[in-house]
Amino acid sequence: MKKIIISLLTLSLCTVSCKDYLNEKLISQVSYDYYKNEAGIEDLVDAAYSELRFLFNGEVSFTMTNYGVDEYHQASDGQFKHWDNYGAQLNPSSAGHIHDMWTAYYRAINECNLGIEWIPDIQGATGILKDDAGKAQRIAELKFLRAFYYFMLVQQFGQIPITLQGSTEVRLEFSRASVADVYKVILNDMRAAEEILPVSQTQVGRVTKGAVRHFLAKVYLTRGSAVTENRGQLETDMDSAIYYAEQVITSGTYQLQDNYADLWKIENEANKEVIFAAQFNNNALLLNGSGNRTHLYYQMVYDTKPGMQRDINYGRPFRRLMPTDYAMDIYDRKNDSRFYKSFRTAYLSNNSNSIPKWTEANAPSPDLVGKAKFKLGDTAIFVTMNKNVSDAAIAKKPYLWIPRNKFSRQEFLTLVKHMDPTRLDITTETSGRDGVYARLGETYLIAAEAYGRKENYSKAVEYINVLRKRAAYKQGEAKPSHFWIAEGGTMGDVNSTESAILVTEDAFSTNSAFEQYPASATTTKQRFIHFILNERTRELLGEFHRWFDLARTETFYERVKQFNPDATGIQEFHKLRPIPQEHIDRLYKNGAPLTAEERRVEQNPGY
Repeated sequence: MKKIIISLLTLSLCTVSCKDYLNEKLISQVSYDYYKNEAGIEDLVDAAYSELRFLFNGEVSFTMTNYGVDEYHQASDGQFKHWDNYGAQLNPSSAGHIHDMWTAYYRAINECNLGIEWIPDIQGATGILKDDAGKAQRIAELKFLRAFYYFMLVQQFGQIPITLQGSTEVRLEFSRASVADVYKVILNDMRAAEEILPVSQTQVGRVTKGAVRHFLAKVYLTRGSAVTENRGQLETDMDSAIYYAEQVITSGTYQLQDNYADLWKIENEANKEVIFAAQFNNNALLLNGSGNRTHLYYQMVYDTKPGMQRDINYGRPFRRLMPTDYAMDIYDRKNDSRFYKSFRTAYLSNNSNSIPKWTEANAPSPDLVGKAKFKLGDTAIFVTMNKNVSDAAIAKKPYLWIPRNKFSRQEFLTLVKHMDPTRLDITTETSGRDGVYARLGETYLIAAEAYGRKENYSKAVEYINVLRKRAAYKQGEAKPSHFWIAEGGTMGDVNSTESAILVTEDAFSTNSAFEQYPASATTTKQRFIHFILNERTRELLGEFHRWFDLARTETFYERVKQFNPDATGIQEFHKLRPIPQEHIDRLYKNGAPLTAEERRVEQNPGY
């Protein structure tokens, strides 16, 4: 009897009752025959979903999306900085994340293939598989997932093998297909899924019609963005991207959060802006090492500072990434609330044992000498965007003041988008926060970009301004103290900033110092692409899109060279990842191992 060894921690979001969520169980050493019945095939479908967790389950999350880009670069710690500086270690043999992604997604693709083949033959089912309509729905879910995994792979690796048949044996012969053919498979699967899938699912985490439409829009946009590359792009790709994006926007199923800050509140993670997300929870028995770890990576060190210690709210600071100057300066920080709603800038004292005391050298008055600078619960650390602040001015503050001119690879703005204060304890690396792949804010930007690429700039601006209106401080809304401390505003100002940040075509019809356009952007059409990339930063900073964005728009090399000071080894060929050497070394052709020349052909240029 053939055996398959599966560490299967399937998709769920179980809190009190699991009946409305994808069930979660641990299965090991089961025969393939197990999947020939209703319970087994449902587990196989759930296994295909479970690979959605891969991107959020470790350092692959940022190494393959936010290292080596224009928005973020390396902070002090971590062993994968060659992903950011494009050093010699980024090669087919040593880049473990590349092999891990390749393996995880092809494993998921095989699970999808097997499910698509076996579901029609399931007999005697009592659940959704009891009739042809239910079987068609599960097949549609698997077709979307298969397309999704291929989409992730083709963006990273370019030409990749296509396999649409399930395998229960070791396979050695895989020839790479053209990028154009991969996109055809992706679109065929997604269109087939879109016709079948329902608008909503009772089980949280399952694919819906809206999720498929969002990704159809994104796939068409990605294929049609190519200018010098051959992705099989068609003149109608932007029309298709617009069609599917607007189907999502106008469906009434999804809704932008009124306040951008609400997107990052853990108690609000299942909000109506989320279109598709990998599901996690904090059940210690079920995490099995596969929780969401992204909360660890975007934090400065705070827990060794005076008056501070590590706690559950502020998290574990792995300090892997820090924002670039570009990322901090591409916002209108005074009027666009997204900037200060994306970052933590103040830490309240949580450790009375390390609160510092005033000394004769720094006390503002003699009577304070020897007294505590602040109390438990007062501000202990304050991070601001002020420049050219003197050491003497810093010393006069009771708290640790870290102005921008004192930022370092240890001390910088902490992104709050992935934080999870509901983790089991302060040492726990795994989080139960869902990993968001798609939200409505991005759908608006997909539609805007597609219209802009058709040179319908007025319509593009219309969609951008929907997000700008949400980004503005509302009338009566209290602004953060940075508004007057660092950004030139007036204390007590509660006026709306909407009129200050609504965009017009002037933003890209002429050169704008604020938008930091590269020298090559000499036309409105070229400037628009860089403008939309800037807008994607302002809306989606740190949400694991950026490497894909730069590769998709063919701006990768130019923008990374301009904005990432650590990417000293970057070359044009880095727009694709190396094919894992372990994969190439196992390949056969016509029953024989590949020759050295055949192995070379299987590798991407430059590696």
